[in-house]
Amino acid sequence: MKKIMPIVSMGFCVSLLAACGGSDEAASDGTSPQVTDGPVEVEFWHGMAGGLGETLDELVQEYNDSQEDVIIVPEFQGTYEELLTKFRSVGGTQDSPGLVQVFEIGTKYMAESGHVTPIQDWIDRDGYDITQLEENILSYYTVDDDLYSMPFNSSTPALYYNKEAFTEAGLDPEQPPETLAEIKEAAEALTKDGQYGFSILGYGWFFEQLLATQGVDYVNMDNGRSGDATEATFNGEEGQRVFEWINDMHDEETFGYFGQVWDDIRAAFQAEQVAMILDSSAGIKETVETASFDVGVGFIPHADEAERNGVVIGGGSIWMANGISEEEQEAAFEFLKYLQTPEVQAEWHVNTGYFAIHPDAYEQSIVQQEHENIPQLRAPIEQLQETIPSTATQGALISVFPESRQHVVTALENMLQGTDPKEALDQAAEGTNRAIEVYNRSNQ
Repeated sequence: MKKIMPIVSMGFCVSLLAACGGSDEAASDGTSPQVTDGPVEVEFWHGMAGGLGETLDELVQEYNDSQEDVIIVPEFQGTYEELLTKFRSVGGTQDSPGLVQVFEIGTKYMAESGHVTPIQDWIDRDGYDITQLEENILSYYTVDDDLYSMPFNSSTPALYYNKEAFTEAGLDPEQPPETLAEIKEAAEALTKDGQYGFSILGYGWFFEQLLATQGVDYVNMDNGRSGDATEATFNGEEGQRVFEWINDMHDEETFGYFGQVWDDIRAAFQAEQVAMILDSSAGIKETVETASFDVGVGFIPHADEAERNGVVIGGGSIWMANGISEEEQEAAFEFLKYLQTPEVQAEWHVNTGYFAIHPDAYEQSIVQQEHENIPQLRAPIEQLQETIPSTATQGALISVFPESRQHVVTALENMLQGTDPKEALDQAAEGTNRAIEVYNRSNQ
């Protein structure tokens, strides 16, 4: 990755010099200010493993090398779930990191934890122009009109399909199916010995997307955004439509189920055991470069009875802890602004496949060259930018989201084993309602 020089504000440099001189001003948490003789260090917990982690480490190192006021210390903390569990144990204490990456469904917990400073506070203090960033990404992390965290690794689902299989089946490889009925019809044409037509990973995120693109909420209270949600609404007509669609293809033996592990369904697609799958947009580059066949990418399908509303953002964002000194918070915010620059976002997009939070990054030459080489990357960007803003596509806010997702997966698997689709989905809603009730009662 090439060197990218961040723009560090004059005010920030002055405040650091004041800190070095021993200002009498109290820190934001009421404690004595931190007096430093050198760069301000900010600990950054993240969940980026493997190549993603290496890319992040390189990006942080470039930032650290480019200026002398701040040192960001990245620390891998395991999976998203493990990371959030660790933060819960140290949030609000002196052992808390200054910055922490959290997956999108941890948003409500983090916002209510009492252990974070909303990024909006520093946006307002700094006069930072947030309108330059992608609105349909910012919306997920916006609560009561305030941006609580800075988007970072953002993705949506997309339809992956085997173009060669399409050609063999007499389908147009340049025209992927767009509706549930078209997927069903294509799956029938694509199914043959050793190859299913279509598959979805056992992961609740995909069900949520197929619901949102119909323009309906996952839970009540405007998807938990006008108040605490009290019950699930995903088992209504639109949710049943998704389950019945999958069940029909399963009964027709055109749908193959490969379980709950991402690598398993991706391996099945690569091995041509299934011709169409839903997968994360962040995996497009690797899939295109490693597949032995020509890979096509399209929008996720929408119900024939509803217009396409779009997608809900997935991935993660970066939160600022409130237990660190004001100098550390200001240093952390400078790093967050650096991450959003078009140059850095261009590098991040090209190296990882995640969306660029700053749309101007797509005009950078390295991105345009990448899109010329891998045009499949454009489809999810267009899908995101065409998304209709609503509470449905903004995404649900519930603290028991991980548990609810597992209820949906259990319902899906029960249905594939013979349970009536409506009964299975109703069971998932009932399980979600119990979890919501317990959480709400314990937090009164």
